[in-house]
Amino acid sequence: MKTIDIIFSADGQSRIETRGFTGSQCKDASRFLEAALGKVSSEQLTAEYHQSVQHQPNHLAQEN
Repeated sequence: MKTIDIIFSADGQSRIETRGFTGSQCKDASRFLEAALGKVSSEQLTAEYHQSVQHQPNHLAQEN
C-alpha cells in the first residue's frame, strides 16, 4: 500500500515520509505537499527510492 505521512514537530518543522513507492515515484507523489509546505531544507532517500520500478509487460495476441 502506498502512503504519504506528514509529521509536524512542536517547533513547527514538518517532515514528509512516503512508503510503498519505488524509484522516483515518491518524489512525484509528494511534490505538491513539498510545494504547499514551503522550502525543503533536507532530503533523506530510503532504500525504496533506489529500487527500480517494476513494469508489467504488455502482451498482445494477434488473432489469425
